[in-house]
Amino acid sequence: TFSFLLDNTMTLPIVATPAGEVTRSATKTAVSNAAVESDNPLLRSWSDQPFHLPPFKHIRAEHFVPAFEVAMAAHLADLEVIASTSIDQSGGGVAFDSILGAYDRAGALLSKVGDVYENYTSSLNTPDMQEVQTKMAPILSRHSSKAYDVPGLFEKIEAMYEIRDEKSKSGEWTAEQARLAERVYTEFVRKGAKFDAAKKGEYADIQAELASLQTKFMQNVLKDEEEWELVLSEGDMEGCPADVIAAARQAAIERKKGPGDHVITLGRSLVEPFLSYASRRDLRRTVFEAFSKRGEMSPERDNLKIAVKVLRLRKRQAELHNKESFAEYKFEDTMAQTPENGMKLLTDVWVKAKDAANKDRGLMEAFLAEKGEVLEGGIKPWDWRYYAEQVRQAKFNFDENEMKPFLSLDAVTNAVFDVSNKLYGLNYVKRPDIVAYHPDVNVYEVRRAKKNAVVHGNEDELVALFLHDNYARPFKSSGAWMSEFRSQSKNLAPGSDPIEAIPIVVNNNNFSQGSENTLLSFDDGITLFHEMGHGHHGMLSDATYCTLASTNVLKDFVELPSQLMEHWLSEPVVLQKHAKHYQTGETVPDDLIKRFKAAELFNEAFGTCEYNACAMLDIALHSLSGYGEDFDLAEFEKSYLEEQGMPQGIIMRHRPAHFLHLFASSSYAAGYYVYQWAQVLDNDVFAAFEETGDVFDAETAERCRACIYSTGNTIAPQELFRMFRGRDPDATFMLKNLGLIPK
Repeated sequence: TFSFLLDNTMTLPIVATPAGEVTRSATKTAVSNAAVESDNPLLRSWSDQPFHLPPFKHIRAEHFVPAFEVAMAAHLADLEVIASTSIDQSGGGVAFDSILGAYDRAGALLSKVGDVYENYTSSLNTPDMQEVQTKMAPILSRHSSKAYDVPGLFEKIEAMYEIRDEKSKSGEWTAEQARLAERVYTEFVRKGAKFDAAKKGEYADIQAELASLQTKFMQNVLKDEEEWELVLSEGDMEGCPADVIAAARQAAIERKKGPGDHVITLGRSLVEPFLSYASRRDLRRTVFEAFSKRGEMSPERDNLKIAVKVLRLRKRQAELHNKESFAEYKFEDTMAQTPENGMKLLTDVWVKAKDAANKDRGLMEAFLAEKGEVLEGGIKPWDWRYYAEQVRQAKFNFDENEMKPFLSLDAVTNAVFDVSNKLYGLNYVKRPDIVAYHPDVNVYEVRRAKKNAVVHGNEDELVALFLHDNYARPFKSSGAWMSEFRSQSKNLAPGSDPIEAIPIVVNNNNFSQGSENTLLSFDDGITLFHEMGHGHHGMLSDATYCTLASTNVLKDFVELPSQLMEHWLSEPVVLQKHAKHYQTGETVPDDLIKRFKAAELFNEAFGTCEYNACAMLDIALHSLSGYGEDFDLAEFEKSYLEEQGMPQGIIMRHRPAHFLHLFASSSYAAGYYVYQWAQVLDNDVFAAFEETGDVFDAETAERCRACIYSTGNTIAPQELFRMFRGRDPDATFMLKNLGLIPK
């Protein structure tokens, strides 16, 4: 996709690809081919590769800069042809294809190169790739500015936009074509197409500087995560379960430590288990403080200074659009519409979650009192997870470590594939013969029965290629995300190979790899299911135009498909089938499932407070009227959380210096609220399955596929939800499932 160009995103290590931005097809155009004669593997045809996958084993960092030079020139040439195309006033089918159809196909070569680049700078961002990234950030940004300012291009886009209603009503255009006209026009306007020359120049300068700053921000976090480590003995890990000790030992081996050493890195999948089970408070504090200070560990890598510069540039960007704040600018093109609407949802939940978290802390304090244990300073952030687990075991007779042996990575992967099959008929065929960009990555063909298979026998068809990249490693961004090497499209140039219409989807996780088996926490399993929800959004996409396909939806809709998928992992019918002991093959006992379900909502408020504090601060920060020379971001964080009554012992899940969603890209800036907005939607949608009495109800699943996963941005999201549910969303289901109101 072109999100890396359109939002100055050099890479975005987040839970989803940037959405809501206009993208380009990864297919050929009638103007320029998606390949040229070249020794550069990024530029030449990939038709000799399986399914036209990128030639991973031949790609090196030095190929990207010259490939981009060729591809950017080809992209501008495509746009110049469109700008010079004559259209009559009727704006019929021929005119539509020569303007908007061609625009959707434009930049085929750049899309190919850019998709590989974006994935490499997230998943394989070696020092030589980081050099390329630093160099290309402002160059790609300025190219994006040029692409929106090709003389005569916007006039063509605007002309098509102005006749969209007329052509749709007359039947000359499909509803999807009218939607394409609307979305492309909106994106041009939001990128400054109506500015005068002086404003366009300033806007381009702002975008280029933002691109460089955001790239540096991300690289600083990556560097801190690469460099920091805590070397421990096995004795230091007292209290930790065997799988956490094994993962720490594996990390020590990978970092070439001594035979008895264990290493805690700053990967979340190692940090959180250590904080939950390690009995030594001093070591928990050391790990927590390092983890919470990523992005500000070194004076040479001071991300707080970078973030303030970014905020000032975004404020000026908003001013150019005649908006009071960057938050106002961002919310204009969302379901929520205004920062006030987004903040209202967050604060309504915050009040309930804060009270619930304080009650949970009270339970922990009572537990400590019963044991006669006194904590100096009370329960601190490095204590909360540890004592929450102690109380969970005492109050609910449930220890999450009892579940882990039944949640191996293989078992959870089999579970998510089976759920995918039951809901949407997808089958995953592993292809170990296909070489991906790293040995950790598994490649699958995704297939389903053809619609006419009843007539013609058990035939199936290729739906997508799926790459599963599950392990943490050096030079891989933290977190979890879905991206694409090729997006779904039916708008192929004449003569294109039909395989170019098939999406190539990749899911990235960051699980700590065990020496023999990788065991997941339940939260890790939820993450894997979440990313598969995004994966479904890409694989099941059925749009005509790439611009409207896959995850290219409004930002507060994009997390609905992912969060919806999470619900199935905790369903007893799924656990009973797939939660099998990694050594014995024994199915998880019914009693363990019952105890797990009974304890499911305990400490839920902790995670809600962690998240809501981030989302509220994001909107508040991006709603400020200015950021003067004396603006102190750390002090703003401290005072804001105090004003909101942040419960003692909890901090923001992502503090500003490593808040990649906000400062490694503008994509989720003033938009982190979208996860909770989507929670309202996903809990309501899952309730529709529950109301049938069967969470795999075929009719509901088909409506879900049609209204949520396959439609992309071809229909406005509010309409899609009403099509599925027959009404507007109801937040009651979310509040009940968060344990904030009685079920």
